[in-house]
Amino acid sequence: MQAPHRLSAEKVLEHHETSFQQGLSTSAATRLLGVYGPNELIEKGKKKPWRILLAQVKEVMILILLAAVVVSAVLQEYIDAIVILVIVVLNTVLGFWQEFKAENAMAALKKMTVPHVRVRRDGAEQQISAKDLVPGDILLIEAGNIVPADARLISAANLKVQEAALTGESESVDKDTGALPDGDLALADRKNMTYRGTVVTYGRGEAVVTGTGMQTELGKIATLLQDVEDEQTPLQRRLAKLGRSLAMAAGLLIVIVAGMIYLQGAGVKEMFMTAISMAVAAIPEGLPAVVTIALALGAQQMLKKKALIRRLPAVETLGGVTVICSDKTGTLTQNKMTVSDVVLPDRRYSLAEVAAEHGADADLGLLLLTGTLCNDAVIDENTPNGTLGDPTEGALVLAAQQAGLVQRDLQTLLPRVRELPFDSERKRMSTVHALSPPSQGTTLHPVLAAAVQQGQADHLVLTKGATDGLIEVCGRILINGAIQPLSEKKKAALSAENAAMAKSGIRVLGLAYRLMTVAELDQPAHYEQDLVFLGMACMLDPVRPEAIESVRLCKQAGIRPVMITGDHPLTAVAIAKTLGLTTSDTVLTGQDLDKMTIDALSARIKAVSVFARVSPKHKMAIIDALQAQHEVVAMTGDGVNDAPALKSADIGVAMGITGTDVSKESSDMVLLDDNFATIVAAVKEGRRIYDNIRKFVRYILTGNTGEIVVMLTGPLVGMPLPLLPIQILWINLVTDGVPAVALGFEDAEHDVMNRPPYDPQEGIFARGLGLQILVMGFIIGLMSVGTGYWFWDGGAGSNAWQTMVFTMLTFCQMAYALCVRRRTQSLFTKSWLGNPMLLLAIGITLTLQLILIYVPFFNIVFRTTPLRPAELGVCAVGALVIILIAESRKLFLRHKQH
Repeated sequence: MQAPHRLSAEKVLEHHETSFQQGLSTSAATRLLGVYGPNELIEKGKKKPWRILLAQVKEVMILILLAAVVVSAVLQEYIDAIVILVIVVLNTVLGFWQEFKAENAMAALKKMTVPHVRVRRDGAEQQISAKDLVPGDILLIEAGNIVPADARLISAANLKVQEAALTGESESVDKDTGALPDGDLALADRKNMTYRGTVVTYGRGEAVVTGTGMQTELGKIATLLQDVEDEQTPLQRRLAKLGRSLAMAAGLLIVIVAGMIYLQGAGVKEMFMTAISMAVAAIPEGLPAVVTIALALGAQQMLKKKALIRRLPAVETLGGVTVICSDKTGTLTQNKMTVSDVVLPDRRYSLAEVAAEHGADADLGLLLLTGTLCNDAVIDENTPNGTLGDPTEGALVLAAQQAGLVQRDLQTLLPRVRELPFDSERKRMSTVHALSPPSQGTTLHPVLAAAVQQGQADHLVLTKGATDGLIEVCGRILINGAIQPLSEKKKAALSAENAAMAKSGIRVLGLAYRLMTVAELDQPAHYEQDLVFLGMACMLDPVRPEAIESVRLCKQAGIRPVMITGDHPLTAVAIAKTLGLTTSDTVLTGQDLDKMTIDALSARIKAVSVFARVSPKHKMAIIDALQAQHEVVAMTGDGVNDAPALKSADIGVAMGITGTDVSKESSDMVLLDDNFATIVAAVKEGRRIYDNIRKFVRYILTGNTGEIVVMLTGPLVGMPLPLLPIQILWINLVTDGVPAVALGFEDAEHDVMNRPPYDPQEGIFARGLGLQILVMGFIIGLMSVGTGYWFWDGGAGSNAWQTMVFTMLTFCQMAYALCVRRRTQSLFTKSWLGNPMLLLAIGITLTLQLILIYVPFFNIVFRTTPLRPAELGVCAVGALVIILIAESRKLFLRHKQH
């Protein structure tokens, strides 16, 4: 086929064997999906399994151990060489498997972010996954959408598309449907095409899909992309820095201990084995892999709570959130807007009365007609609210339907030919409809019918929006079938009534109309001038019951909830008070923010919990002011213009149901249920994950400190090498690694939402963690080497003392794993079944340790000696001592807190 931008829309439709009115049939779409494949780009950035494996082998620790294998073989220490090689393979496989699972988990989560798109198939509008688009589909796009495929425009209403992703031009491009002349046109000049990855910034349109997946212009670019670098979380960067520091410390310790061994008259072989042992003892090889899998599993847990984590760093950042700035509609409320009343200039109807009276009251009928035609929502019984589109617009369509007005019939009678889409500055929307003499069986309002018959007008402008702004562009009012001038006195009365309803939490939309001629069609600035005010539609969006509890929980956790809404200030305050978010009438509006400097806003920001009549641009000012106060901000958003605020916030939260594609792509987290309670649940989960990461960092590094103390102290008191490299490797692989992963499944601390959030910039050893690691590491190390020294001095066999050191370290670390489950809560008051994964890990580790001690084959491999019951009992007593010491510290902390 010739390039689609050079062809007429009819030719493109003909080529793809589709029609504008019907679209593809379901069977044809299924067949084409088999031909063209899913509408998705082939990921170049995902790590291949062999790359993951290579990354494991390239680790400094693994390379050192491989060198040890070679040297041991050269020195004819074949058993050591084989055992070290086996452990290297096990460690590499474990690291590979953990990272491979994490990679696949994140890939699965990314697939959840595939947007849904609106198409016309089988003659009806449908919502499908973007990856199921095929050439020939009739695509419906509007402001806020990311274009999901290359497509030739068939219709366009004030359509503007930002194509910087492809062309580099930041200005939005006006689109139209005409065929373009022959010639090699640049992408930026193809005004009748939309391309995958570009952003609809204004208006709406319909287009036939011409290319999907790798056949799109974006797909052509994707083939040129190189592998992308992995995203590293702040915590992983801190751990990498820790690893480098430990490597330097290990080098220093190696020199010191090797020197001591040399002075004792040891040979080169023993010096080398000592150096390897110290390197293995100092560096926690498995820690980065444990952290990565913990974060990925945490993201999956959040997904179960309806919070989709799009970027892994959000998992750890969530735990430090201090302010949650939330939209009102659908997040704090149920997003089930219902028309409760219709207020005409001289009378009022409840919803039940609307259905009964609309036929007899022409003014009421015109208002309902305006509400359903000046509207982008459509009836869809498959959705929770019964409509597809904005909930407020959906409420108007449903109210008209209940009164017997069918939207599709009205659209046929009065087809839309122009529009001014809603924007947050004007806070209203207008549509223009062709007005022709009504056919037999249809009726128009007498005012409209008279104008048509007299040739005074051939088009009808319908407008709806915020009442206080709408009455300012109205010069007339319809009262009981007659058009009258709208006096300042009447405007004041309408404003007062609007404010009174808004104060009680009712959402009010004003509706108006005007007649015009075809000559004004190309003058959109005239559309909203001298309108005729019709009345107001009153709607309620009930507060989510769970949001009340979530607001209370936020305050209890030291997190300040802030409401940001485009609604009337009085409405916002009423809802905020119902939620318990504030007891004050203090509110800042967008106009207030426009007049304030950042410094002035920063000075007031701590005393304000409600922002009303706010446009997306104001969100940036709010974020800047909060971050100037060193707050960690979570900001919600759903519109195109929310994207900068979502990116600027510490945690950008997009709405999964009502959010635009742009807002989702700009976010760190997507709420799949648009519920404020989900944000709070995710914050709690973030705190739990970060706490658990600190627990296994504390556990692993305490064990490594104990090993270092053993290896340093033994030679100082004249002992032979207390632990062999293969024994230390076993401790690091099994004793450290298995329980550490299990600690990641620990449930939240009892006070996790009863304390202020931690500073996300704090170091890994903050709040005394470093001191705890050193103290407990020294105690475990000294107990282990002391036990070994006692039995060595007593001459209890050639290897029994070394086996005692080995076993004492293992038993003490198992005991300590139980103790680190809770920061201050006693081990004896916590259910032992609270974390069955940890109990299973400890049971497996102790069983394997006993196998190493009592199975002859492993005696040879690990140089162990079977212990007598009394000797094993000494190790068990050592574990109890560790529990008593750790529990005594917790008791002290509990008394200190009280």
